[in-house]
Amino acid sequence: MAMAMAMGGGGGMLQLQLEPYAVAATLAALASAYMLWFWALSRRLSGPRMWPLVGSLPSVVANRTRVHDWIADNLRATGDAATYQTCILPLPFLARRQGLVTVTCNPRNLEHILRARFDNYPKGPMWQAAFHDLLGQGIFNSDGETWLLQRKTAALEFTTRTLRQAMARWANRSIKDRLWRILADHCDAAASVDLQDLLLRLTFDNICGLTFGKDPETLSPGLPENPFAAAFDEATGATMQRFLFPSFLWRVKKALGLGSEQSLRKSLAVVDQFMTETIAARKATPSDDLLSRFMKKRDSNGKAFPEDVLQWIALNFLLAGRDTSSVALSWFFWTIMQRRDVERKVLLEIASVLRETRGEHDDGTGKWTEEPLGFDELERLVYLKAALAETLRLYPSVPQDSKYVVADDVLPDGTVVPAGSAITYSIYSVGRMESIWGKDCAEFRPERWLSADGSRFEPVKDAYRFVAFNGGPRTCLGKDLAYLQMKSIASAVLLRHSVELVPGHKVQQKISLTLFMKNGLRVNVKPRDLASYVAPPEEEPPELGSVVIPTTTAAAA
Repeated sequence: MAMAMAMGGGGGMLQLQLEPYAVAATLAALASAYMLWFWALSRRLSGPRMWPLVGSLPSVVANRTRVHDWIADNLRATGDAATYQTCILPLPFLARRQGLVTVTCNPRNLEHILRARFDNYPKGPMWQAAFHDLLGQGIFNSDGETWLLQRKTAALEFTTRTLRQAMARWANRSIKDRLWRILADHCDAAASVDLQDLLLRLTFDNICGLTFGKDPETLSPGLPENPFAAAFDEATGATMQRFLFPSFLWRVKKALGLGSEQSLRKSLAVVDQFMTETIAARKATPSDDLLSRFMKKRDSNGKAFPEDVLQWIALNFLLAGRDTSSVALSWFFWTIMQRRDVERKVLLEIASVLRETRGEHDDGTGKWTEEPLGFDELERLVYLKAALAETLRLYPSVPQDSKYVVADDVLPDGTVVPAGSAITYSIYSVGRMESIWGKDCAEFRPERWLSADGSRFEPVKDAYRFVAFNGGPRTCLGKDLAYLQMKSIASAVLLRHSVELVPGHKVQQKISLTLFMKNGLRVNVKPRDLASYVAPPEEEPPELGSVVIPTTTAAAA
């Protein structure tokens, strides 16, 4: 018995000695199985290099300062397909669904996603959850019937000529009373100014006026801080941070009131208070602004929109109308500072229009600079619109967007996209593909948007080669308003002033929802000499030839 006990004890000791080896062997077998599975997964995907457990995230982090150009490089490497797939969560049972991301800029794929199979590619739960606190179920953060009702209601308003005229009036008032004065002050002081900041303030004031009938005057001498504008900026930035981490993490931070989630809560309180007061004021004294117009509308049940829905609608339009135009204008001015031949053509066109509408006066320019261009004058600026469209081709205000895949599908190029995965379409990359725009895709050439005789603006025949204003049922309703506002501001600045990049100032893309310049756009402002534009030009200046505009970073010499 003692021997049996001894043998039993020895067996137990032997078992204990063997257990670590068994665990190690099991772990080694699992690791080998995982690596074999990972190898097979990476062989099936065509995107950038992946690492076990973390997928392609290290590549994203390593290229975060040039992420849009990095995506374009990856898409270019796929040839005419212009599509690749990668995994950000390479774990069994997750990698082919929640962890899979399809990235594309193929026009046929874009048409499939944005139009042909529109219902299969909504915003999706992750996007909606992240933006819900700020945008609720507004038009840019909703799908299905909720989105469709707001879309139909807004479409009736955005197609009216009166709304475009109202935008022109708001813009011209801000330009004449404040922008021209601030630029003139910087001419006199010989001090540089951040043009991007001025444009952001100006478009914010304009869209507030159009939406609420209330001008916050953030663009004023001294550039004062406006509590609502500051809170809205803070709320937008904090919301964007939710996309940098897994959703459970920002939810925990929100529950505990930590970091950016605490800032978001405080800024939303300021935004809510402003909106409550604004809606109450509009109910008491209705006007012709968008908010007042929506107050007169009825939902699908024939009832007036409740206050929270009105707030969502207004904030959604504010977000869409503020950043996009100012960002596009910033890249426009940066580009023409390097392409003075384009700037001259824009000015010659403005002079040609003003010569007909305002005539000659004194030195030929007196009446030209008394008022910003009016609505009908702006409509005639065809070359300027082409230059703005070319800017948006190379520097789209929203460089990329994502969709959620509802049901298994196959894209026109043969790419299989499983339900639960995500699709990112790179708007930035579309304009930089030789397979889409030809050998001169990197050249800034407004003429590609004009008729043969240069008298008409001609959109691309294939609408999905240019999706800066989205496409399909979600095509931007404010497209015409955006062009009108941009033409109004661009013509007003160029008519009175010449801007030059401050020597040594670096222009870099900022990683955000819109293509902001990370360091702003610091320029020196000089008075414009219009003498050479007074008389009709006898001969067009020679072309400067092909000039390729750098994509990510530039510094003045």
